[in-house]
Amino acid sequence: MISMSTMTDLSPSRPRHWTTWLTLIVSAAGLIVVVWAAVSDWGGVVHGHPAYAVLLGATAALCILTAVLALRTREHRRGVWRLVGRIALTVLAIAWIALIAWLKPHTAVEPALAAMESDSAVTVVESATDIVLKPSSGGSGPGVFFQPGALVDARAYAAVLRPLAEAGHTVVIAKQPLGIGFLALGAFDGARTQHPEVTSWVVGGHSLGGTVAAIEATADGATDVSGLLLFASYPATDISDADLAVSSISGTEDGLSTPAKIEESRANLPAGTVFVVVDGASHAQFGSYGLQAGDGTPTISNEDARQQIADASVGFVDSIGR
Repeated sequence: MISMSTMTDLSPSRPRHWTTWLTLIVSAAGLIVVVWAAVSDWGGVVHGHPAYAVLLGATAALCILTAVLALRTREHRRGVWRLVGRIALTVLAIAWIALIAWLKPHTAVEPALAAMESDSAVTVVESATDIVLKPSSGGSGPGVFFQPGALVDARAYAAVLRPLAEAGHTVVIAKQPLGIGFLALGAFDGARTQHPEVTSWVVGGHSLGGTVAAIEATADGATDVSGLLLFASYPATDISDADLAVSSISGTEDGLSTPAKIEESRANLPAGTVFVVVDGASHAQFGSYGLQAGDGTPTISNEDARQQIADASVGFVDSIGR
């Protein structure tokens, strides 16, 4: 005689609920995004601040765990609120995956990668949180602390900033957590501690990094900051009364920090600010990381733009504290 329990065991398994399939699809999408980000911009992930790599690893682990639990969990009758909760979690998971994709860095390309090599003139030291370009001769004059643009590999600025080190200035390029300058507001304090021999600083940055640099340069206690160097950038607030030497370097073909925005920033900067306009330069030409969405089309070569930007930067920093 066959018992009821045996009959239950022999009955066909119930088809999986549609929410289980949705969970599996979202988990697979998350894994695909993680692999895509890691493979397509491996250099930017490995050489960037570790926060993004940790985020990718945690996301991959969570996607795998979620998929396994979805496959192993027995189907039960679902109430309305349980269904609503599961859908809400799915929406949050999709938003998280979209954020992970958006945070994918713009990886450095040549000649920035070549500029990361030490030679007889400049010693390059890379850590998990910054890149230091130090004059082999010991250096003199103010040091330069630089904040990259949003989501840009810090190495992308090595070529345009290396001439400053060759001119005798210690250069520190921050590696921002998740590529966001506002998450690296404490990095300048770290550079000061790391380089006590530097008694005067020029704080600079590209795009959003320049906005963050303006905050750092005008913060309470920033008495050792003598200059502000803006690459295609402008402050978020009025700093016109700041006792700082300021140089604003911009490009005529910049589609993000447009010439109109740079012109509007004059009112928020000190009266003595030096404005340098590189005719034909775009936003992405202030670093070496390829094209950038929303940017204009440059009418000069990357080499020409980089040389003009570097020359203007060296001339500005050299003029301070000599």
